[in-house]
Amino acid sequence: MAPPKEDKVFLSVIEQHKGIIYKIANSYCHHTEDRKDLIQEIIFQLWRSFDRYNDQYKYSTWLYRIALNVAISFYRKDSKHNNAHELTADIIVVTEEATDMEQLQLLQRFIHELPELDRAIMLLYLEEKSYKEIADILGLTETNIATKINRIKGKLKTKFSTIHT
Repeated sequence: MAPPKEDKVFLSVIEQHKGIIYKIANSYCHHTEDRKDLIQEIIFQLWRSFDRYNDQYKYSTWLYRIALNVAISFYRKDSKHNNAHELTADIIVVTEEATDMEQLQLLQRFIHELPELDRAIMLLYLEEKSYKEIADILGLTETNIATKINRIKGKLKTKFSTIHT
């Protein structure tokens, strides 16, 4: 068990960055119970690796890296995961007069449909993380991140254009 001082530091880091944990859980799980399970697993894995934290990185970078890896693993292991069911629950009809909120919901649906790594990249990109930060978090090169982001943007633009035609 960690010394009390380390407990306080850990709890402080979690409290300061809990928004990251919730954002990732919301991006990978639609159902409340699944989100709660994922949040619990993320915090557990953060605790397990806290003594190996490398202060060369910001806490947020360390936290993103672990939380995204846990979310991707959780998503893959979830035997209840059913894309067809989730997609029908998320279907949004877009008309010519679509609001910004409808566009945002549609974007969230399209991002949710992306493969796990692409979804993680877009989550970090929308958080306005630099290519270097995204690369550090995901363990990829900046060039690879830039290429992937451009390809993902192209896919998303295509999906939006097919909705409006």
